[in-house]
Amino acid sequence: MQQEITTNGKLLNPDGSLAQVGWARSQNLDCNLEDAHFYTLKTFQPFRIKRWDYYAVFTPQRFFSATIADLGYAGNVFVYHMDFTTRHLHEEGLVIPFGKGIQLPRNSMTGETIFENEKVSVKFSVDEKIRHVLVAWPGFDGGKGISADLTLQELKEHDSMNIVIPIGKQRFYYNRKINCMPVKGVIHYGDIQEKLDEKSSIASLDWGRGVWEYSSFWNWASASGFMPNGDTIGLNLGCGFGDITKATENAVILNGKIHKLDQVPFKYDSGDYMQPWIFKDNEGRLDLTFIPFKERVAKTNLLIIDSEVHQMFGAYNGFFITDRGKRVAIKDLIGFAEEHHAKW
Repeated sequence: MQQEITTNGKLLNPDGSLAQVGWARSQNLDCNLEDAHFYTLKTFQPFRIKRWDYYAVFTPQRFFSATIADLGYAGNVFVYHMDFTTRHLHEEGLVIPFGKGIQLPRNSMTGETIFENEKVSVKFSVDEKIRHVLVAWPGFDGGKGISADLTLQELKEHDSMNIVIPIGKQRFYYNRKINCMPVKGVIHYGDIQEKLDEKSSIASLDWGRGVWEYSSFWNWASASGFMPNGDTIGLNLGCGFGDITKATENAVILNGKIHKLDQVPFKYDSGDYMQPWIFKDNEGRLDLTFIPFKERVAKTNLLIIDSEVHQMFGAYNGFFITDRGKRVAIKDLIGFAEEHHAKW
């Protein structure tokens, strides 16, 4: 059921169909969205193509995230953070008509992602596996302000979780998740300054491109952290969208190496998200319980865009079995799990 893509090529054929379907350990397909073909009048197609770069950073003190997204007929730029001690969470975002001023790169390996106006500056860049995240938002949280100057390092021969799946007959999703990138730099929030170093701070990237159904639903679970012996461990689980008969995005990433999983259902109470979430795969290789300690609710209701996210922060405990059959305990791994409904 899990078809691995091992050859380079184009994402789309000239007729707009997917050239390959499956999962890969790196982004080996060029994201040629100019060849998408799902409307008779191609003039309207850019308004339905979704593109985003989402960075998540785990430090000893806080969770920090910054996103630049172009949804076709609107852009979305948002930043949020949470203090692990006080559980204080604050988020602010901008909706930009038609994504004016947003720049996103063609692929995930090089280029710049940028949005700037008189209120905020958010910039991401990547070159030779070194990524920079620069944020300046002086008016954030009533004038406390937030800023970040971070350097993320993709380690040598570091696997990432890539999937290419169809959505219906004419749509598709191309996604790359990079877990467990060591981070150094500084985050300022109000009068608080936190210096980050690679031995205690770690980050992930969610890089997405594709054409979705207008009404969509998905679950996503993610974590990046350190084992007691200093090894890095990442988690990426997802379901709820597209045709996953040939590939899922389910994987555990240990010291930069993917251990691929098949089907992992999300078992949780959609009416009470603070209850435990259970993750057990269909092959007996994953058994995790996620206990939330904080709920982030993000709602957007702007005419044709209607979105609601319940993102739960908490700790994962349990175990997984590596590709070689070794049982690895997971204890108090901080991460998140979410439910997302969107009309977009």
